[in-house]
Amino acid sequence: GAAAPPYARNPAAEAALDPGKLGRVAPAAWETSARTDFSVWPARGDLTGDEELLRRALAVWARPGESVGVSATPGTQTGGPAGPPQLLYAGTVDNARVVILHDGLRLVRYAEPKDGSAGAALDFARTDGAGRATATAVVLGRADGNVRYLTAPWVTEVAARDLVEPDSGPRELTLTDGVTSPLASPVQQQSGACTSWNVLELTDGSDTRVVTDLGELVPARLTTGRPGSAKDASGAKALDDWAPYACSLGAVRGQGVRSVNAWEFAAQPLPDGTGSGDWVCTRAETWRGGGARVLAQFRTPGGAQGAVAAKAQDVPACGERDPHVLAGVLWKSQGGHWYLLAAGSRGTTSIEATGGISDSADGNLLTAKAEQGARAELKGTLDNGRTIGGLR
Repeated sequence: GAAAPPYARNPAAEAALDPGKLGRVAPAAWETSARTDFSVWPARGDLTGDEELLRRALAVWARPGESVGVSATPGTQTGGPAGPPQLLYAGTVDNARVVILHDGLRLVRYAEPKDGSAGAALDFARTDGAGRATATAVVLGRADGNVRYLTAPWVTEVAARDLVEPDSGPRELTLTDGVTSPLASPVQQQSGACTSWNVLELTDGSDTRVVTDLGELVPARLTTGRPGSAKDASGAKALDDWAPYACSLGAVRGQGVRSVNAWEFAAQPLPDGTGSGDWVCTRAETWRGGGARVLAQFRTPGGAQGAVAAKAQDVPACGERDPHVLAGVLWKSQGGHWYLLAAGSRGTTSIEATGGISDSADGNLLTAKAEQGARAELKGTLDNGRTIGGLR
């Protein structure tokens, strides 16, 4: 079929092609297992007994032909399994037959048109190191701008939320044998004004988690709080904290993101007396470890969305290994005057600006008069004497 001709005769590779040797876990295995990750998900779906479908899925994984569309998250290998993988799902999803497999390091999704036409697809996602909080859901399929998920066996309820409008409340979704009813995916949004961002809310016993589709097999977990003590973005306050920064999630689509944390690291009084601006750092961690993306965002009172003041990649700032951040922004007052506003996280004892703007201040906040278009270098001193530069 869609599989390319065989290129090797290896016993382990041959065993990996046999649907009869697929790993299958008992439905209640997760309740007593020392692990709660994808390895304890049972096989679900209405086609788990369709050996021909499973054989095609395994063959295409091992040797995808030219007609197969293959995608993989960054840092994910696309080679065949080393031995028989585990079956998580085989069933009909909208207009496709879908198989989800797991080999301990990766999730693999095979999909073929239900009508038998050509156009098989193979998607890979790295999931090593997953735990109960990150092995909550997998994308089964996308159709007509909607997405369906297969949820972990420990998830008992699901709902959809608009992260931009947290006061609108949850919209109940059905959960049938672990499969959710469809919800609109933010991945399908066109460029332009971002007015909504749908997320999935999952109930796991007494815990509630929020995840978002970023265009990959595994949705990203959303958290809030200081790095090292961040918690799931559930509850009214956490959702309110995320709302102005929801649309910035579009900047990390397709990056192999495991989780995104939003942390308000400072509040800064505005020099014209109109209130205080909020400084928030969002950090997207990846499954592969490297490639983390950090955004420092500034929001003025009443602002619907935060404005990105600085961004960086592959830096420890604003993360668990280095919970410090310093950022600045040029801001125009209602009276038409320009200022440099800069803020550091807790533990910043002084800030200095040099270059196009020269000023300094004790503490973690700096407000300096500026000219439109001026550029400055920022340096912060921490309470332990260490210096940090402005995020860029």
